[in-house]
Amino acid sequence: MKKISFLFAAMMLAAVGSGVTPATTAIAHADEAADKAKQTAVRAEMGKPLTEIQDLLDKKQYPQAAEKLDALRVFDKKTPYEIFVIDRMHAVLASGTKNNEELATAFEGMINSEFLKEPEKLRLIEGMAGTFFNEKKYDPSIVWAKRYLERSPSAAMHNLLSRAYYLKGDTANAILELKGIVAEDQAAKRAPTEETLRLLASSYQQAKDNAGYTSVLEMMVEYHPTREYWGDLLYRTEHKAGFNDHLRLDLYRLMLVTNNMEDPGQFVEMAELALLAGLPTEAKATVDAGYAANLLGTGKEAAKHKQLRDKVNKQAADDVKSLDAGETAAKNAKTGIGLVNFGYNYVINGQSEKGIALIEQGIAKGGLKYPEEAKLHLGMAYLKAGNRDKATEVFNTIQGTDGTENIAHLWLKFRPLTTDAKSAEAAPAAK
Repeated sequence: MKKISFLFAAMMLAAVGSGVTPATTAIAHADEAADKAKQTAVRAEMGKPLTEIQDLLDKKQYPQAAEKLDALRVFDKKTPYEIFVIDRMHAVLASGTKNNEELATAFEGMINSEFLKEPEKLRLIEGMAGTFFNEKKYDPSIVWAKRYLERSPSAAMHNLLSRAYYLKGDTANAILELKGIVAEDQAAKRAPTEETLRLLASSYQQAKDNAGYTSVLEMMVEYHPTREYWGDLLYRTEHKAGFNDHLRLDLYRLMLVTNNMEDPGQFVEMAELALLAGLPTEAKATVDAGYAANLLGTGKEAAKHKQLRDKVNKQAADDVKSLDAGETAAKNAKTGIGLVNFGYNYVINGQSEKGIALIEQGIAKGGLKYPEEAKLHLGMAYLKAGNRDKATEVFNTIQGTDGTENIAHLWLKFRPLTTDAKSAEAAPAAK
């Protein structure tokens, strides 16, 4: 099975937009935001210079406006409202000259005043966080985002904060923020966005946390399933320490339903394993799928593929005729192995109810070499029968370190890939 590796960091630039109003937009609302109940008129000696400064700002004569503002700042015994007006003009000047450090200073004064309502203070804080983020000045962006969150909850600020941490290389804090976003989404019974999960996966990769990365892949196939995500996850399952090769046919089953059979040899091996398991109908379906994918019946091995196809077709036809006889022999056996195997064969041949009953009898009879695998096949039988609730109940009882529990867990995540999900396969991958 080929490895499919996702380096999510390479695709993050398109996904880390802040979605936050820049500070320049927030300024336009400052006058409207002033709390009319608290405003007082400026003194006569302040009125004229303030009017002159406003006129210069309107004409974008910023150096002259700056000079007059500097002179006004040293004016003795300014009232709180006069200080607020000066800070507001300072903000307009800083915005016009694109001096965001000065803009932050002006906003600081406005936020600390009593002349803005809380929503407008939040608007200014949000504006600074977004402005510094867009300038790639992530440290001050983080400061302002955290300041916002200290005053009010905000999904937008959490998103900005997580992306700022990620882009400045603070992987640990990025993971903490992103995990919090995902947990909140899950608690609200909504799917985390694919962008958030990609960013979390990339953060785990940078932290060399394979367990964390795999946990995100599992969320990817649950909420945003694509062939690539499944391929990466199945590769990791197959190469996990302790994975037992007796589960290879079960692994191939998941590869087949997630469109991850990539070469003729995989179809051939799966068909042969199905024949060895006494499941010629499954072997036939595998070969047919290989031909439908144009991976079998072509090239130098075309003749061998035809021989295999003839073989599975004949055995599948003969198997249907001998099912009842095999069932009788299985019931008379000392162990439940035959009952489990024949039961699953019935399921594959479209007789789910009868097959499930035989598998359950076989598990109850005991003497199984791989009892957890028998439960795995029972859960898969319930899935084929359309009873996901019962399948989930069975899968959740499966234990073990040989890979059986991992495969059961993946069946719990599996949903047929939709057309929309397949269209998402354009995500870039690095080999």
